[in-house]
Amino acid sequence: MNLSRFLVMGGLIATLGAAGCTVPSSAPTEDLSQRYRDNAISDPDHMSLASKRAMERHYDQGPEWFVDFNYSPLKGDLAPEDGVVRRDPSAIIEADGLYHVYYTKSTGDVAGFGTGDMEAKVFPWDLSDIWHATSEDGWTWKEEGMVVGRAERGRYDDRSVFTPEILAHDGNYILVYQTVKHPYVKRVKNQVGMAIADNPYGPFETLDEPILSPADNGIWDGDDHNDRYSVIEQGDFDSHKVHDPTLLVYKDKFYLYYKGERMGERTTFGGREIKWGVAISDNLTGPYEKSLYNPITNSGHEIAVWPYQDGIAAMLLTDGPERNTLQFAKDGINFEIKSHIRGGPHAPGLVRSLASDENPIEALGWGLTHQYRSYNVQFIKRYDRKEKKAI
Repeated sequence: MNLSRFLVMGGLIATLGAAGCTVPSSAPTEDLSQRYRDNAISDPDHMSLASKRAMERHYDQGPEWFVDFNYSPLKGDLAPEDGVVRRDPSAIIEADGLYHVYYTKSTGDVAGFGTGDMEAKVFPWDLSDIWHATSEDGWTWKEEGMVVGRAERGRYDDRSVFTPEILAHDGNYILVYQTVKHPYVKRVKNQVGMAIADNPYGPFETLDEPILSPADNGIWDGDDHNDRYSVIEQGDFDSHKVHDPTLLVYKDKFYLYYKGERMGERTTFGGREIKWGVAISDNLTGPYEKSLYNPITNSGHEIAVWPYQDGIAAMLLTDGPERNTLQFAKDGINFEIKSHIRGGPHAPGLVRSLASDENPIEALGWGLTHQYRSYNVQFIKRYDRKEKKAI
């Protein structure tokens, strides 16, 4: 088969097949001559596997999706503090002339698992609450106090609440976040909670039930609650954890993006077996139904998504074979790689007011991220997008 026709038809089959369509019998043939030149391919009849990948995966795409970052310390209450963990900044929203951010906060030393003390702090985000800070300029921050705390013993959110994300919508301020129920063991299955207020300072009213839970499948092997790798059956991509929730309004529905971790998580050639999913609802408080197309990514740790034109853009970092990429989905579900980047801000808090349609990386102009000084001291700092140099 002619190589040009093979590449074009392969792309059409992948695109149309995902939508459940039939490939037309008279599909137009793309002129690939310019793409051969852009990929430095002199002889299309003799291409290495590397050159074929470059053509198939569109490595010749322009630089409009490429981005790099600078990092800077913050002033005020979010500066590093001994014995305090501040991490996982939410998106940054503007209200009443101020920037607002929400984040995980905890104190005390991390003891880890296996101490025999079920009240001991096992992770930096264990025994955490969600706090709120404001800034006039995005550099100097004032801590305003706790907005969502741990619930009374026995509820789904009694052990820790952490990794928040904020959505301002229709006069409401909505927090979604991870929850853990006591006791915190390695096999614990966390859930996603929601809290709602009519102003950014609260009070936030938490829902009595979680809005998202791990898949109810997979079978552990044995009874050791601190052995997370021994399984008889792994189950779905999110059979163990649903992490890093991010809520967007898209196409008049609520799209809850989240990271899934599978029971008996494996290590593949891309590292940790981490993927994203999305759950969709007509109503703010649910019920949220997981997409039949889940998982929707092959990589990514914390979730960073933003509206772009008529679709959803995403930054996938840290884990998996497609880590350190920017991706785009015209339908919010079927993501395509648009660029490979050097890396980006961990747990990025995007400035939602920057999420315009001017260019795909406008939403990444600046924001907040976190950094480890140690397991017991973590702090929030600022990232800024580097300006591109003319060539």
